[in-house]
Amino acid sequence: MKLLSTTIKNNVLQSMERLLDENRMAILKANKQDLDQFDLEDQAMYDRLIVTNAKIDAMITSIKEVRSQEDPVGQTISSQKLENGLDITNKTAPFGTIMIIYESRPDVTIEAAVLAFKANNKIYLKGGKEALHSNKALTNLWHRALEENNLSTNYIQQLVLNRQETQQFLMNPPEKLDLIVPRGGERLIAFVKQHANCAVLVSGRGNNFLFIDEDANWEQSVQVILNAKTAKISACNALDKILISSNIEDYAHKLKDLYKLLSANGVETLVDSKVNEFLTEADPIEDPKIWKEEFLAMKCCLGAVDSLNGAIEKINHNSGGHSATIMTKNKENALQFMEEVDCAAVYQNASTRFTDGGQMGVGAELAISTDKLHHRGPLGLKQLVTNKYYIFGDGQIRA
Repeated sequence: MKLLSTTIKNNVLQSMERLLDENRMAILKANKQDLDQFDLEDQAMYDRLIVTNAKIDAMITSIKEVRSQEDPVGQTISSQKLENGLDITNKTAPFGTIMIIYESRPDVTIEAAVLAFKANNKIYLKGGKEALHSNKALTNLWHRALEENNLSTNYIQQLVLNRQETQQFLMNPPEKLDLIVPRGGERLIAFVKQHANCAVLVSGRGNNFLFIDEDANWEQSVQVILNAKTAKISACNALDKILISSNIEDYAHKLKDLYKLLSANGVETLVDSKVNEFLTEADPIEDPKIWKEEFLAMKCCLGAVDSLNGAIEKINHNSGGHSATIMTKNKENALQFMEEVDCAAVYQNASTRFTDGGQMGVGAELAISTDKLHHRGPLGLKQLVTNKYYIFGDGQIRA
């Protein structure tokens, strides 16, 4: 693939910033077409689908942030000269062609494309049918930005495919795909893994846990729980499961306090058998499989554990590998929790809502990876490159 200069790439991004600002009404009109066909009862989906002027401002800001970042391509990772005279340099290089499959969030059409393009990759955008008009309007603006700078629109392409057509595309793409990122639930991820013929980087599933240790600051814990659970239920970094140490001081009172507070904030709380002994009015958990579910709703599970090890074991058995928090003043407990919990992001005394590229200093993100190869956590600009070895010689042969 031809490498574009940093100047050309940044010029395209600058054009896109202007076009987004100049075409606000057209974007909002396209989004209204999508909203008019939408079931308003699904609040989480609605939150992801709606575009406002504030969201357009955020799109422009994300492009500016990426434009200001250092070009990730061609950066030297290591360099050495061997005794035989070979000069070996390992540099960052583009993946090539990336495909992202996502649902309902038109802002992904901006964030995914800006990152892929700045990292010198082509990208196929496969958004959900519920955001068809919004995504089309935004992709058309990308094409105008590319054309203004004398570049092919092939760098950023929108796919409008049904399930069967998507399956065929994954199995027989028109060009070699180097990476596919499915952002969605387990069914989508399983579908892509089943049919894709290239690397698949898993993203999107949350099911995040918070453990209240016996040494926790209770008032702080309650505030963190409310933020993580209620601030944005449509986000993959929202809280779904709460574990509490049965050894915490005033255990029964604190259980009742937490349950009442969650109920007062509109959260449906299901409880395990240990908690149900004290919260007899609460709905019990009927099927243990629910501990593995991501809710994307004003709903959570509350369970009790007897030890830190018990909390770690339960989280590792059930979580999606996204984010987990321990509320504790005990630094040794916090460190053990953070070292042994198998998640992309682990916290002490903070909300899981911070698992986000912008909040973690990465900037715009393609996704939150829960895989361990090739990267874990927010996929920002620096993570959308691979590497290549450059070996310079003078006739050396291997004996």
